[in-house]
Amino acid sequence: MRWEYDGYVPADERLRESLCTLGNGRFATRGALPECAADDVHYPGTYAAGCYDRLTSDVAGHRVENEDLVNLPNWLPLRFRLPGADWLTPDTAPVLEHRQILHLADGTLERRTRYGLGAGQVLYVRQYRLVHMGDPYLAALRTEFTAEGFAGDLEVEAALDGNVRNAGVPRYRDLAGDHLISVHTGGAGPDTVWLGCRTRTSDIRMGMAARLTAPAPVTEGNGPLRAVQRLRLTLKPGRTRTVDKTVALHTSRDPAITDPLEAAVDRVRAAAGFDELHRTHRSAWHQLWRRTALDVPGEAGRILRLHLFHVLQTLSPHTADLDVGVPARGLHGEAYRGHVCWDELFVLPFLNLHFPEVSRALLRYRHRRLDRARAAARAIGRRGAMYPWQSAGDGREESQSLHLNPRSGRWLPDHTHLQRHIGSAVAYNVWRYCEATDDTEFRHTKAADMLLQIARFWADSATWDDRLGRHRIRGVMGPDEYHDAYPDASAPGLDDNAYTNVTAAWVLARTLELLDSLPEPRRRELTERTGLDDAELQRWEEVSRTLHVPFHDGVVSQFEGYGDLAELDWNEYRKRYGDIRRLDRILEAEGDTVNRYKASKQADVLMLGYLFSPAELHTLFQQLGHELDEETWARTVDHYLSRTSHGSTLSGLVHGWVLARARRADAWTFVQETLRGDIADVQGGTTGEGIHLGAMAGTLDLVQRGLTGLETREGALWLDPVPLPELSSYGMSLRYRGHWGVRLRLRRGRLEIAVPSSDGSPIDIRLPDRAVCVEPGDTCVLVLLDRNGAPAHGPTGPG
Repeated sequence: MRWEYDGYVPADERLRESLCTLGNGRFATRGALPECAADDVHYPGTYAAGCYDRLTSDVAGHRVENEDLVNLPNWLPLRFRLPGADWLTPDTAPVLEHRQILHLADGTLERRTRYGLGAGQVLYVRQYRLVHMGDPYLAALRTEFTAEGFAGDLEVEAALDGNVRNAGVPRYRDLAGDHLISVHTGGAGPDTVWLGCRTRTSDIRMGMAARLTAPAPVTEGNGPLRAVQRLRLTLKPGRTRTVDKTVALHTSRDPAITDPLEAAVDRVRAAAGFDELHRTHRSAWHQLWRRTALDVPGEAGRILRLHLFHVLQTLSPHTADLDVGVPARGLHGEAYRGHVCWDELFVLPFLNLHFPEVSRALLRYRHRRLDRARAAARAIGRRGAMYPWQSAGDGREESQSLHLNPRSGRWLPDHTHLQRHIGSAVAYNVWRYCEATDDTEFRHTKAADMLLQIARFWADSATWDDRLGRHRIRGVMGPDEYHDAYPDASAPGLDDNAYTNVTAAWVLARTLELLDSLPEPRRRELTERTGLDDAELQRWEEVSRTLHVPFHDGVVSQFEGYGDLAELDWNEYRKRYGDIRRLDRILEAEGDTVNRYKASKQADVLMLGYLFSPAELHTLFQQLGHELDEETWARTVDHYLSRTSHGSTLSGLVHGWVLARARRADAWTFVQETLRGDIADVQGGTTGEGIHLGAMAGTLDLVQRGLTGLETREGALWLDPVPLPELSSYGMSLRYRGHWGVRLRLRRGRLEIAVPSSDGSPIDIRLPDRAVCVEPGDTCVLVLLDRNGAPAHGPTGPG
């Protein structure tokens, strides 16, 4: 399992740096070349999960606060040169060969470069890098130098660089980015240097220490912002000289330490050599691959393993010990400022069936910020909890108030904080986690706390309309994001976004179900503490049945009034602009607004088909007094599919998921686009600012749950496979309710289920046409049937 790049292409460096990021769930470092400093080509960022800092900027006449995931001191620097010559970099010296190899199996990045020195002389540089998956505070860099066609000395300089800032996203460069202060450096013996600093406002202290091991004396040259080590190697033709740099990183957020700088120095002194670090790191990765075994053939399988690699680097078992959420762009860059949005909706369903302890930790991040969400609701005169669209350190709303349109150069009001549906996403993840794990302690405590307050917010947000005879939720935004107001309206917000209302009804119904299932003493505690009474519960039940869902022309309307909007000439805009994914920016630069048109950035109504199975969605609409039959849903899918620009990497994922059941022949096109989303940078430069974690995890979950029809409910695994012709054979390993390594394999119309030996209970398996019970240690092979009761793929031979 490897991912390779050949040749040095400056224009591709940011993309490669993101996709070659190494991390361990606690911190990660972009795949930048160690000899290159941050500039317009390179950006060597390092980020620790949950390490945020808040600064105020003057932008377009406004004072704007932004909290960023902080770019930490750069531990990578290691540069080299011939005595008296310039430092060698691919931008300043002839590059005869250059290759980067991301070894997925053992989580290392290999780099090979041949620098031409003139007169037939060549310096061959080979490096191996790791961010340790076993010890989440360590990283290491091995550099091998080989002289070809010459002999002589080579000067090497290694450093810890505190002269860094957040500048990885061009459109944010007008915002303040100098987060590190009190930078100081020093030495701790003949081969070790250190650097300490803290963040400007959040006052997170950090310590970094580096140990240099080389076949030559090491000297220090520390400055106020850089801890520097230097040495001189004697090279002989064909003989390799090796320099190892081992680094430890601690912050004041780490448990069981007193001082992060002292802890970093102690850890790096005690660290093993590179070979032993590589061995233990490789062992930790092999354990992760076993727990997440995914067997998908061909190019799709290759890309899925890359996606899984980056998900595991962002959210590993180490994350279970942290107070962090799901960063939308991973720990791979500074896009979205490292904020937590709704992307967890696409990530946690995958984690629930592999690393439930990580899912639980990510949900505890939300629970710890429940009081802040309740304060946000009170601030707008509502009861319950209103979770922020973008969250970071303490759970306040971090959505920007202004955003820059690069096409027009204008800073525009940003109303994305009106995406109140984030509360339903939190509730959905809470519910699905409890279903998958049967974690009754969490269900009865933290889950009940959050669901109650989210349900209370939705019930209090609903107002009765006598004309419609229905409850309505006004002044919100849906997942689409293009529409934030009605045409020519003086204030932002839309009424009765279908996705918002249907998911709010689902939250209310599920919360009532949960409260009804609580042990009586716990229910009494909860109602006493929250003031919940029968009258409020009755209102929840009423609102859950009467929320308004608008329709037009026989399809579900994205929001009330959507059907009155103008049609866009899609062919004309594609002809004029080619790529119209960011149609909103195109129209704004023309002096127009997407609010006037039936046009969506990404799936909105169709998100309902992503969250809920066809049967569950049918029941939801039925409870709301609507008949959503197959024909109505098919018309709805077709309507929005032809009016969506797919300006988000999540859009192709959702459409592929929905079409796999609604219109299978077209599903693969969208699945392919989502698979290629980051590796081909289909959004036009955004991957270099950080990978799209939700889309990557979503492709894994597409195989895990989407194509298998897998649901975890009523104490059983429900399966309803819908194999795509292009992806009809695959296998995976799951962790389900105490069973580690449950194997599912779909092949030639047969579904094989293997449960490892244990003292656990049997697993109930439900298919549309039958139910089976698989005992630990047993394997069950089922022939899949189509709707007519015939084998789904015709006659099959032995599996």
